[in-house]
Amino acid sequence: MTTQVFGHKSPDTDSTGSPIIWAWYLNEVKGEAAAPKLLGEPNTEAAFMLERWNLDKPEIISDVAEGAPVIIVDTNNPAELPDNINAADIVGIIDHHKLVSGLETKGPIDITVRPLACTATIMVDLMGKDAAKMPDAIKGAALSCILSDTLEFRSPTTTDHDRAVAETLAEQLGVNIPEYAAEMFAAKSDVSAFSDAELLRMDSKEYGVGDTKFRVSVLETTAPAQVLSRKDSLMAAMTDVAKEDGVDQVLLFVVDILNEEATLLVPNDLVKAVAEKSFGASVNGDTVVLPGVMSRKKQIIPNLKV
Repeated sequence: MTTQVFGHKSPDTDSTGSPIIWAWYLNEVKGEAAAPKLLGEPNTEAAFMLERWNLDKPEIISDVAEGAPVIIVDTNNPAELPDNINAADIVGIIDHHKLVSGLETKGPIDITVRPLACTATIMVDLMGKDAAKMPDAIKGAALSCILSDTLEFRSPTTTDHDRAVAETLAEQLGVNIPEYAAEMFAAKSDVSAFSDAELLRMDSKEYGVGDTKFRVSVLETTAPAQVLSRKDSLMAAMTDVAKEDGVDQVLLFVVDILNEEATLLVPNDLVKAVAEKSFGASVNGDTVVLPGVMSRKKQIIPNLKV
């Protein structure tokens, strides 16, 4: 039976590219039937990666069949996976996030969770010498994932090893990292075609603080003014998105990649309190700038307080 490989809902570049990378490895190196899948439409940067490296967009699925073998990448959080994930036969997990309870397996499985900035970095390591067999398109996907997750090495999640793997891949591909990263970030920054609700869900994760449930949304961009010009309509849309998604509040952080700071939209007193308690910010108005805040995983989620 073909093993389905997929990442989290609202797929970013890593959750789009890593299933492709690992499915290639299983098929071409291990001789095991595997297929990459997506749990939603890829974001604009991920779509750019697919086009740039001439990769087919994986099939989008919303659930999995009972007993179907699956490998989960770039997450281990059931809230970011199909509702019936525990009905599947989870045979592997490759991730770089903290462990979250809730997944159940049919038996012992292979799990690799490492403190690196990107799932693709872990995959290159796991391949060992076989990584040299990756065709350029797969190397391009891996490079794209690492540059995306590290924000071209600006993110505090970046490790020396992530940088080294990316630089090796870039050299093999003849790619200039700053030029290629600029193309990727330009694609990520073009959000004109998306509705407010789509933007709020585009790169988001559900997270609870005590009894309060948040949808923590991050928009990484080199053109923050394009997003912030829509702040009134985005804040208005938060109410409906929160209600539809069963959370108490949407938190939207607009990350300015070049200036290395985030702007948090502040639609109400709850978010004002979150900004002040979590980041020591002084809020005067409906936005607040958080200098140096770049990473949801390392700087936002761990600090959230209500």
